[in-house]
Amino acid sequence: MHSYLKAIGFHLSNRQEEENLIRQVIEQAEEKQIYEENGIRFAEIRLEIAEDVGLVVRGEYDEKDEFHVEHYFPYLRGKNVSTQEEVFVSKRVDTEAFTAMCDDFRLGVSLIFYLQNAVDYMKIREFCGDEPMYHPITLAGLALRGKILLPIKKDKNMEKIMSSDVAHRTYLISEAKKGNQKAIEDLTLDDIDMYTMVSRRIQQEDVYSIVDTTFIPYGSESDNYTVLGIIQNVKTVENKMTKEEIYILQLCCNQMEFEVCINKKDLLGEPLPGRRFRGIVWMQGNVDFNA
Repeated sequence: MHSYLKAIGFHLSNRQEEENLIRQVIEQAEEKQIYEENGIRFAEIRLEIAEDVGLVVRGEYDEKDEFHVEHYFPYLRGKNVSTQEEVFVSKRVDTEAFTAMCDDFRLGVSLIFYLQNAVDYMKIREFCGDEPMYHPITLAGLALRGKILLPIKKDKNMEKIMSSDVAHRTYLISEAKKGNQKAIEDLTLDDIDMYTMVSRRIQQEDVYSIVDTTFIPYGSESDNYTVLGIIQNVKTVENKMTKEEIYILQLCCNQMEFEVCINKKDLLGEPLPGRRFRGIVWMQGNVDFNA
């Protein structure tokens, strides 16, 4: 069973319940995309179980037009474009699914996410091959557990300074990747200054009163991250099958916006705009290959 089903309001206890759920998705599907290659028809079947939240079942149709399930996954459909960078897409070894990678300098790490719209990529793959592409990316994440933290107290002047610092650091990283030696030296000095400041303040303060937002790779899965983000908006939706309530949180993390879905029962604290969300997130993304 998929480990992130709980995030969208499902608690399955055995294989039979899982098979019944997959059958429901196939029978009640609202969207179906099919891609045919070398006589094989690959299908992506989608059912929405709450606003912007649902399940996708992927598999193949045989010569008798019978559908054979390969895998499935829960999803959250993001609303806003998070970034537009050079995207590399690669096939996963274990199944007919894809991960995508891009470098967004605001995060400071290479962003790897699970590709939601695999069929769209298959349709354009023969034209673009394995070359990197520039397309808008809409990110979304699922979390199994999370906590709400209070915000860091800061005035408008401090917010301007922080925003300016992030923009300057983003520029330096961009230049450093091009081989600019001056930018590399400035980044090194910035890191030393930051380490000194944190080392001094950590003696009397909690780390979350120093660090406003974070986006850090987590564990062995390449698309899992520890996220600490500022809540911009909160929406509550209901799983129409189980009647469980789900939070959809719009977050701003390192100046980048995306949405995270979490079961209301698994979130500690009350989410409100301005407060912060902390949790381990499975990052997904929809790449607009037509743009």
